[in-house]
Amino acid sequence: MTPAARIQAAAEVLDRIAQGTAAEKALLGWSRGARYAGSKDRAAVRDHVFDVLRRWRSTAAVGGGQTGRARMLGLLRQDGMDPQTLFTGVGHAPEPLSADELGAGRPASGGEALDLPDWLLPIWTQSLGDAAVGTALALRQRAPVFLRVNLARIARSDAQALLASDGIESQPHPLASGALEVTRGARAVSRSSAYTDGFVELQDAASQAVVDALPLAPGLRVLDYCAGGGGKALAMAARTGTEIQAHDADPARMKDLPSRTARAGAQIRTVAAPEGRYDLVLCDVPCSGAGSWRRAPEGKWRLSANGLDALLQTQSDILRQAAPLVGAGGTLAYATCSVLMPENTARIKAALAEMPGWTLELSRQFLPSDGGDGFFLACLRAPG
Repeated sequence: MTPAARIQAAAEVLDRIAQGTAAEKALLGWSRGARYAGSKDRAAVRDHVFDVLRRWRSTAAVGGGQTGRARMLGLLRQDGMDPQTLFTGVGHAPEPLSADELGAGRPASGGEALDLPDWLLPIWTQSLGDAAVGTALALRQRAPVFLRVNLARIARSDAQALLASDGIESQPHPLASGALEVTRGARAVSRSSAYTDGFVELQDAASQAVVDALPLAPGLRVLDYCAGGGGKALAMAARTGTEIQAHDADPARMKDLPSRTARAGAQIRTVAAPEGRYDLVLCDVPCSGAGSWRRAPEGKWRLSANGLDALLQTQSDILRQAAPLVGAGGTLAYATCSVLMPENTARIKAALAEMPGWTLELSRQFLPSDGGDGFFLACLRAPG
């Protein structure tokens, strides 16, 4: 496919997304019908689609319309490219721009310029203060690719060398002890020996930093209460060298965890119903994902005020369910991949009001300016 044909394909996929089709489903539908497209073509189209999703409102403003074609026009203009060199109508390229299209478009403003829903702007500003604009703009860009080195099995420098043998270049990132930022060859990570042999895992640097900040030690009884795919459980197991228990309200989310555990040489036991008391319970709760919207930008546009309210209720419910599992003097750790105050400090304040004798030991908000995604962590100490 030519670069122009990729633009046309992305525009068609974006039209399907605008009609309500999930991005991954829309991309899969296109790729199945485009047998001529090679792996580089599919990757390029995907990149275009996600670049627009991150800038859904601003590309429409700059491109002068709500169609996939207009948004791709807006994206090219934002990136300083001359659209007329690609909108040629030759082969599978988009048709030439009309006089109206050439004159359409305007600078984005307000919520458009930040690529945020208008209803969210007051919450965003209140939550982030002076960092509100910078954080919103950071989430309009592609996220770095980070790896977590399995320090229980290999040193970070040795993992770098192993990755380099497969053409993957990386550099240490200061946010977490085992973090590597991939600087070249990111698409080859899942095929590399370092990955398939369990020496590295894909995990954001701030997510790793959350685990680094937990009061972990060998011999503690630890529960990952909202384990999901198990990334944090694996990181905790690597730190302690002992068994971590993993639980999720939807066990299907943990279906790949046994194979990942075996690959990493870790000790993780999935539990349907946690029993007894734990020294540490981690609740990485369902959230808006507002800190990771550059990786999953659809969430930004799918979220509603009612949806956020429902998440807040779920988060409070999880804290109420998990607190009785913490033993005397133990730690209840609460984490989100959000930068929104209602999901973070406000949830902790509300929880402490219901939990006499509990104390706040640690509260940390990670922002994209720190290098990784936006994450929040609070550690609460049980009485006794």
